[in-house]
Amino acid sequence: MSAKAVEQWPCGMAAREKKAEAPEDVARGLENLPVSAWPPGAWPKPFQYTPDHVAGPGADTDPTQITFPGCSCLQTPCLPGTCSCLRNKENYDANLRLRAIGSETERAEPVFECNILCQCSDQCKNRVVQRGLQFHLQVFKTEKKGWGLRTLEFIPKGRFVCEYAGEVLGFAEVQRRIQLQTIHDSNYIIAVREHVYNGQVIETFVDPAHIGNIGRFLNHSCEPNLLMIPVRIDSMVPKLALFAAKDILPEEELSYDYSGRFLNLMDSKNKERLEKPNVS
Repeated sequence: MSAKAVEQWPCGMAAREKKAEAPEDVARGLENLPVSAWPPGAWPKPFQYTPDHVAGPGADTDPTQITFPGCSCLQTPCLPGTCSCLRNKENYDANLRLRAIGSETERAEPVFECNILCQCSDQCKNRVVQRGLQFHLQVFKTEKKGWGLRTLEFIPKGRFVCEYAGEVLGFAEVQRRIQLQTIHDSNYIIAVREHVYNGQVIETFVDPAHIGNIGRFLNHSCEPNLLMIPVRIDSMVPKLALFAAKDILPEEELSYDYSGRFLNLMDSKNKERLEKPNVS
């Protein structure tokens, strides 16, 4: 049986029970794989690590609350038409690559994975983001952009890389935090707007500044190698999952487009779209 511990953070808050932490693990043993830091001896400013969203001030929905019913695929594989978690087509191929990543004319579609109430096995191929990190990543000091995040191994196009996890906030709290920021503060807050068929807009605000995961170290690029997709598993609050938009080589820095330009690519015939504007 593996040893377990409860991580005590500098702010005095206790994180959830976890495996004994690996040496110099930025993730504090809370991810599937340890996340190293470079150069040796350097360390990011303290923050409370969480691999998942947590409810913050003003959040309408608790991201840990189970809100979706499970599928009944006990004896058969989860397939479109028979699995209630799959709407029109499969989310992932046999190699666990996101099918939605294709040409630049295709939109980024929201994804529904099988959840804790589903009767399918843990090996169901519609369970990807919930499996956590599958590639070794490293937080590193860049030459001009502060801390960044890079991969230590090859990542094929379409594979899940990491989440952008943090406090889920209400809009009033987002405005309050923005107003308190100085020119020296980094803005980690992300706003995701999902336009659904009935004309409604679902907004999700996430801030990993004080409580978050390794996604907080991702830097902006106008030519990003990651694509952010809302993925729903147990809760109506989406996980902000980042997938490889192309093949990514070892030691390549990971990045996405803060402006949301890369997310807004969509088929003009489709009525649903996803956009991630800056919050200001």
